Amino acid sequence: MQIPFTSQPLPPALIPVLETLAPGRRIRITQTVRVGSRSWPAEVIGVFRELNSLATGIATNRVPRDDVIVALLHFTKDNGELASVTLDENTRIEPLD
Repeated sequence: MQIPFTSQPLPPALIPVLETLAPGRRIRITQTVRVGSRSWPAEVIGVFRELNSLATGIATNRVPRDDVIVALLHFTKDNGELASVTLDENTRIEPLD
């Protein structure tokens, strides 16, 4: 698996795991959700589909450094729902096979 380009480096602990993923592999994704001063783990299990990047940023014509490019992991939940999450320093991915 080729790691996509991002504007900020991915956490080093995620890279070896991402390199082993192939479509169809079951994974558990855990992220930390933070609202105000509260935070808690959110976990989902599904089947990996693909990894790419997403360019985000301001919708006006400004300088290129305003763009933020994040890694985006696409997967299918056990109920059949197609889902995607962006990866950050609070993301853990565990292969389940």
